[in-house]
Amino acid sequence: MQESRLFRIVYYLLNKGQVTAAELAEKFEVSVRTIYRDIDALSEAGIPVYAEKGRNGGISLLDNFVLDRAILSERERQDILAALQSLMATGNTCDKATMEKLTALFQLSDDNWYEVDFSRWGETTQDNEKFEALKRAVVRHRCVRIDYVGAYKAESSRIIHPLKLVYKSRAWYVKAYCTEKKDFRLFKLNRIIRWELLEEEFIPVSYPELPKETTSPGQEPIVLRFPGELAYRVYDEFDAGNIREQENGDLLVTASMPQDPWLTGFLLSFGAQVEVVSPVCLREVLAAQAREIYEKNRSDLY
Repeated sequence: MQESRLFRIVYYLLNKGQVTAAELAEKFEVSVRTIYRDIDALSEAGIPVYAEKGRNGGISLLDNFVLDRAILSERERQDILAALQSLMATGNTCDKATMEKLTALFQLSDDNWYEVDFSRWGETTQDNEKFEALKRAVVRHRCVRIDYVGAYKAESSRIIHPLKLVYKSRAWYVKAYCTEKKDFRLFKLNRIIRWELLEEEFIPVSYPELPKETTSPGQEPIVLRFPGELAYRVYDEFDAGNIREQENGDLLVTASMPQDPWLTGFLLSFGAQVEVVSPVCLREVLAAQAREIYEKNRSDLY
């Protein structure tokens, strides 16, 4: 327990800089006396941590101190390199030289055993430029004007306050505040066809997170039924923990998903191989869309 706390104290100091013994005691739920014993233990282990007394004093690490690679396990070092390689796939977030230096520092062989590529087939330059522009906007709190293709091919121009980039279900999104709708929105990067980083800055706020068990207050989970022969795609799209195989081989999926036009289009992509078990309102919306598609494509109309 003490060893774990010692490492956590070092990480905390690296992140916070100078802190008081009282703050550390509260953070790690121990006495101030225990914190001073921990500081002595760290000093004896060669960690350049020191305490200054007085009104402006506190506990801090020597400037330019970096953690020795031995503090990280091989698995943790591999995870760091994998995360950086994943970011490299989005553009210029991390260059090859940085990867080579870290590989040498961690003393890990470059076996080239895997490759991460989040880009779409074809030209990737625009995707990378878009990602970099939005990343700068998030970090620097800059407004962005985007042209966005929404549901049913509707294109709109709007100004957003980008708050965070998110990778989910094999696609990149930006969590943002939309000044046109005066509400928070989730924009899929692939649907942003034009973008412009503006000089105007915004004050960042927290993106409202919904509870995991529901998609919005009072909204019930979605239950879907698929034939067993569609398992290859069902397991691609949904977590295995949300899938239950039925006696007849069907797959029953229970998931929390935003009930919006995107969801309707997503379900229609399964054609006649999906059945909405619940909620009834979504079942009716999907049926109405299917009827509209049928009416538009009836052969006797020509």
